[in-house]
Amino acid sequence: MAIYTDIAAELYPPQKGEVPRGVRVHTATASGIGLVRVDIEREGLRRAKGRYITLDMPRFSTIDDKNEAYVWAVASQLRSVLPKEGLVLVAGIGNRAVTADALGPETADKVFVTRHLCEGAEAQDLRMRPVAAFAPGGEATTGLATAELLQSLAARLKPAAVLCVDSLCTASSRRLGASVQISTAGLTPHNAPALTRQSLGTQVVALGVPTVMEMDSGARALVVTPKDIDAIIRRAASLLSLAVNKALQPAFSVGELSFLTS
Repeated sequence: MAIYTDIAAELYPPQKGEVPRGVRVHTATASGIGLVRVDIEREGLRRAKGRYITLDMPRFSTIDDKNEAYVWAVASQLRSVLPKEGLVLVAGIGNRAVTADALGPETADKVFVTRHLCEGAEAQDLRMRPVAAFAPGGEATTGLATAELLQSLAARLKPAAVLCVDSLCTASSRRLGASVQISTAGLTPHNAPALTRQSLGTQVVALGVPTVMEMDSGARALVVTPKDIDAIIRRAASLLSLAVNKALQPAFSVGELSFLTS
């Protein structure tokens, strides 16, 4: 039985030698953070065409979520794939009532929203980029599919990009609660319509942390979460939100952004 993973670096591991035609893998390490960048340059492979960046760091439950090295590592990679100007809509995907699935909503709650501040004539003096944040909730709660809600918002707001934050699934215990993946291919939630440029009409970047893992028990696959999942979600949401804020508001320091969103 195949074990599912959202992490492209696990599908095309650099240590396994050759990769299929149309896939390029690059690795690097700096300040104790490992980077694996997978570029999928054609359709028809195990993941959609796009860039997938995985940052491997210490387990989120044990790190300082305001550590500038970690924040900057994620922020710099986000800045490399997001448009340089224009409104960014941050969408916190997931169900906040389920701890392992609450990363998206918890992160969106801490995003520094500025769209309402950037609409007047004085906006040029604010050093701020317009940002909006939204946690659509589960379809079972609202009766509305996430894709439907984001399509409506994207049509109304016409953002330069939608940044979708969600919990991910890994096939590696070492990445559980200890990695970040950024993808330019958008997001494909389980049993739900894809959130991509094709479906939303604008660039879609996905950001997430693996919080669940499938294990093959022989008879069926089990989905497990770590026992410190509460701490992982709390600190991962704090770190990711700071990284998003730093990526979108580079004129502000990490300390200033922490103060503005506390």
